[in-house]
Amino acid sequence: MRSTAESQRARATASAVRVFARTGYHATPVTSVAAEAGISAAYVFRLFTDKLGLFVAALEHCFEQVRAALDEGAEQATGTSPEEVLEAMSVAYARLVADKDLLMLQVHAQSACDVPEVRDALQEGLASVVRLVQQRSGADDAAVQRFIAYGQLCHLIVTSGLDGLNTSWAKALTTGMTHVEPTPAPGPARARRAPVARTRKTAPASA
Repeated sequence: MRSTAESQRARATASAVRVFARTGYHATPVTSVAAEAGISAAYVFRLFTDKLGLFVAALEHCFEQVRAALDEGAEQATGTSPEEVLEAMSVAYARLVADKDLLMLQVHAQSACDVPEVRDALQEGLASVVRLVQQRSGADDAAVQRFIAYGQLCHLIVTSGLDGLNTSWAKALTTGMTHVEPTPAPGPARARRAPVARTRKTAPASA
């Protein structure tokens, strides 16, 4: 059984993912995360020391979920070729970030890379994803690069709403991309979910 501190830390971290995904690192006060978690700001500071520690914990938690989803996707691949495993991992990632919180947290982390600790945490998270993709798929570096690159394109399409534009320049970016619809969550507070794009060809999703 988890101790109270461990349980509250996990609760605050999950809340931090949601709150930082909405308003980013620089614009988010710790009090907003505390309110989301239903605990006091003072207790959040006891658990994480400062806002930076809280954001880094949220980003690490994000990448833990990304790795778990990719690993599960690899297990569900219908074949053993690198292409088949990458495609299965891509689908798993797209399903994971159909709830935009994890996707937006990564975007906000990129925008906050002027903070060395955030940059280091983002690099470590990306490194862990790349290593996992390499190990589970057996793909060469070029295929892994495409996987990551298409994942970033998916982020761009979703955050910019490009899939809803009927223009030639937007279609140049979205052609060949499909959507994974999010699973509806109970309650009105989660109505902001949106679909995420993925490609049908080689595996394109990743942090």
